[in-house]
Amino acid sequence: MTSPLSLSVTDTLPSDGLSGTLVGRAWVPATPSTPAGPAVVVLRADGVFDISDAAPTISSLVEQEDPVATVRAASGRWIGTLDTIIANTAGVARNPAHAHLLAPCDLQVIKAAGVTFAASLLERVIEEQAKGDPQGAVRVREQIRALVGDSLTSIRPDSAEARELKALLIEQGLWSQYLEVGIGPDAEVFTKAPVLAALGTGTEIGLHPNSVWNNPEPEIVLSIDSRGRVLGATLGNDVNLRDFEGRSALLLGKAKDNNGSCAIGPFLRLFDETFSIDDVRRATVDLRVEGSDGYVLRGTSSMDQITRDPLDLVSQTLSSTHQYPDGALLFLGTLFAPIEDRDAAGAGFTHKLGDIVKISSRHLGTLVNRVNHSDRIEPWTFGVRALMANLAARGLLGTTSL
Repeated sequence: MTSPLSLSVTDTLPSDGLSGTLVGRAWVPATPSTPAGPAVVVLRADGVFDISDAAPTISSLVEQEDPVATVRAASGRWIGTLDTIIANTAGVARNPAHAHLLAPCDLQVIKAAGVTFAASLLERVIEEQAKGDPQGAVRVREQIRALVGDSLTSIRPDSAEARELKALLIEQGLWSQYLEVGIGPDAEVFTKAPVLAALGTGTEIGLHPNSVWNNPEPEIVLSIDSRGRVLGATLGNDVNLRDFEGRSALLLGKAKDNNGSCAIGPFLRLFDETFSIDDVRRATVDLRVEGSDGYVLRGTSSMDQITRDPLDLVSQTLSSTHQYPDGALLFLGTLFAPIEDRDAAGAGFTHKLGDIVKISSRHLGTLVNRVNHSDRIEPWTFGVRALMANLAARGLLGTTSL
């Protein structure tokens, strides 16, 4: 029996409610004069407001000189109460008469930083050494921890200590490409998903049907404009196939980028007087996986244990060699790497269909998704051409920068 998926305002909003500047995207029903389509919205005490006249895309909003001022100055068009819209966001049986939330990003490139925490770094090495076999991972885990212990937790990338550890691991035949990006000078930054492919809260996320070893990756996601300014943050699930990537790092695209493998939301919280990059540095991200069989997995990722500062990761993502004129979303990585057995001894954790994944953080609210196979969830059909045509039909092209 599939676990029910429901959303409420209490379970979705940050712990300080609407005190911050919360923006997002919503699919808004048609009016007598305007077709249905995705709108940039702001959350306020008296409801959710469409501010597309001020910023037709999230990309155009964060490109403005002062996005917070733009949001606060926009009167917007009321599209519904927060309770109604959030409740209507859960599941596929939505009421077309009401709006529902989408992922709070659109034209930005979706990037991700990998192996930015020592614990997840070790698990990537273990996956590689075990060739994607969850049973073999137990033996490899014991071998690597006997040699390395907790030394990785305090090592900063490209430090003298990191170079000494690299020499030791090479000598022992345990050097790995994951250790190179984990403690070397260059971070791993890859493209997580195509533009407009991210799913929002309340949707079904997708696993490749051939995967037998996989897990959620609860992360904070930064919103960055084309100049490299970090404007805000949200939550993300970098759905990961451990067996595919463990067989070969060249399968990263198949391990990371499948239909429904990227969830972002529930809202984007812009940096203002209530929230800053320092709050990101101090944040804790909590994970809860609830199986329809009664199984519950809990995990926590503390950003103060990240090996590279978030702004260092940003500088390695957008630079003179990598420009993104529509901005970017950047997953910061996760401390969480589940190793407890769910079923068979030594098999570790893997998802089952119907799992409900809840990712939460005090300042960013809660992102909720249900697990299914990538070929069973709703197909992705609304791409850039569809967005441009929709904005044109709604009279939003040419009125302001997209």
